[in-house]
Amino acid sequence: MSVSESSSAQAARQVLADRLREMCKDAGLEGKQLAALCGWHPSKVSRISTGKTSPSADDLRAWARACDAEDQAEDLVASLRAVQGMWVEWRRMEGAGLRRAQEAVLPLFERTRWFRAYSSWLVPGLLQTHGYTADVLRAVQRRRGTVDDVADAVAVRMERQRVLHEGQRLFAFLIEESVLSNGLGNADTQAEQLERLLTLGALPNVSIGIVPTRLERSRMPVEGFWIYDTAQVNVELVSGHLTITQPREVAMYADTFATLTDTAVHGAKARALINKALDPLT
Repeated sequence: MSVSESSSAQAARQVLADRLREMCKDAGLEGKQLAALCGWHPSKVSRISTGKTSPSADDLRAWARACDAEDQAEDLVASLRAVQGMWVEWRRMEGAGLRRAQEAVLPLFERTRWFRAYSSWLVPGLLQTHGYTADVLRAVQRRRGTVDDVADAVAVRMERQRVLHEGQRLFAFLIEESVLSNGLGNADTQAEQLERLLTLGALPNVSIGIVPTRLERSRMPVEGFWIYDTAQVNVELVSGHLTITQPREVAMYADTFATLTDTAVHGAKARALINKALDPLT
């Protein structure tokens, strides 16, 4: 895992390192003593205890055993897995196909009650039509060379859209105006997608804002992101999937979303921009 991808990942990794250092101290061991008990070079203990090197699961079990704290080993391993999960390269996340990646986020969607999503390049997944989703995921599959299970992945994403109509959930979507004319498919697919935006935007629990394309705007487009309640942010980057849980970073994305919301148009003005993009297609 790269330590430069997110301060959330760095902070979580440092917490684990601090915990290991405290275990060593509580056991009355110096770094060299722990290294000898584990059969390691002392520099390895130093790198792990300062967070410069991420330990393996076996390293953690050996550390716990040397500190006479084997009962903590599996908890340490679970913490390691959580740190590793903050940054996931697409090749690892989607190596077994796109369907599994789509299924993996379902529990998060089911437990979230307040969704905020901003997209500068595509219509957000929960708002997509079947055809639009198929075009998007097909492009992803071709670009990343994953297993071709696009049809199954589309079905999973479509089924996930039930959260729009279940429970007491609120949804706020912000889309750059350029997205309205940035379809991957043909004119019919794009027209169907724009019509769906008009339909879903009429739901009482769904807000769709369009950030107009104009000069001298106060906030330039940023990477697309999702905010789940106030606990987590997911960001899709070119190289991988980033999960942010540090409260300070989550707050930064929330502030950015609020600023973009002030820049966007809603209601009749948003529908006018959608219809403007729809007119040449019908």
